[in-house]
Amino acid sequence: MAELFTKSPALIGAVHLPPLPGSPHYRGTPLDEISRFAVEEARAYCENGCHGVIVENHWDIPFLKPGEHGYETAAAMAVITARVREAVTGAVGVSVLSNAAACSIASAWAAGAGFVRVNQWANAYVANEGIIEGQAAQATRFRHRIGAEPVRVFADVHVKHGAHAIVADRSLAAQTEDAEFFDADVLIATGTRTGHPASIEEIEGVKTNTRLPVVLGSGVTPDNVAELVSACDGAIVASSLKENGRWWGRVSPERVRELTRAAERGGIAPS
Repeated sequence: MAELFTKSPALIGAVHLPPLPGSPHYRGTPLDEISRFAVEEARAYCENGCHGVIVENHWDIPFLKPGEHGYETAAAMAVITARVREAVTGAVGVSVLSNAAACSIASAWAAGAGFVRVNQWANAYVANEGIIEGQAAQATRFRHRIGAEPVRVFADVHVKHGAHAIVADRSLAAQTEDAEFFDADVLIATGTRTGHPASIEEIEGVKTNTRLPVVLGSGVTPDNVAELVSACDGAIVASSLKENGRWWGRVSPERVRELTRAAERGGIAPS
C-alpha cells in the first residue's frame, strides 16, 4: 500500500465507465468522450480528498466471464485509464468485470496504472455469470510474461454478487489464507452486494488471518467510515458518493468532501 498511496488508510474512488465498444449497451460514443467522463469523475474524487481511483467497466453488462473479453475491451480500458492517470495525482487501478484478471493487468500495464482488482483470485464461486474460477495461476503467469510484476493485485476474499464458495466447507480464515498463498498483494473484505458494507467481524476475520494489507470493497459511508476504515488499510468507495446514492450516478464532490471530513474526524488523514 505504501508503494501506491501517500496516506494510510487510503480512500479509493471507483470510476464507473459508460458502456465500452463491444458491450451490448454501447452506442458509438467516441473514446475521447468516455475518457473525458472518466477524468471528470476521477477528479471529483481526488480533488476532494480521495487518495486514488479504480477504473471499472461497470456498464458493460451483462458481464463476460474471464477469458471471453475481446481486444477492444483491453484497448479501451488502457486508453481511458491512461487519460485518468495523467489527470490525477493519486494512485490509479483497473478492474475489468467480471473477474478478468489478465485483461485488467494488460490494461493497467499499458496505461501505467499501479494495481488491479480481482474478485475471485483463489477457489471458485457461483455468480450471475455462472461458475467463476480463481484466476491466480493464469494471471500471475501472464503478469510475469509481459513484465508487469509492478502491477499489484487487490483480491477479494468473499466476493460480492454470488455464493462465497461452491460448497460451504471453506471458512473465511481458509479462504483468506488461500488468497495470500496464491500471491495476492492486498486483500479485500466486502459486503454481499454493491453498496453493502462488510461487517466488523468480516474485516477482523480477514485481518487476523493474513499478513497482507486489507481494504474494504463496498458499503463505506460518512456514517461508518471512521469505524470501518480505521480497522483496515483503506477502502474502495463509490455508491455513497454518487449524486443519487447509486453506482450508476455521477460523483458528487460535496459527498466526497463529506466522507473525507468524516474520515478526518475519525482520525483518518485526508489527502
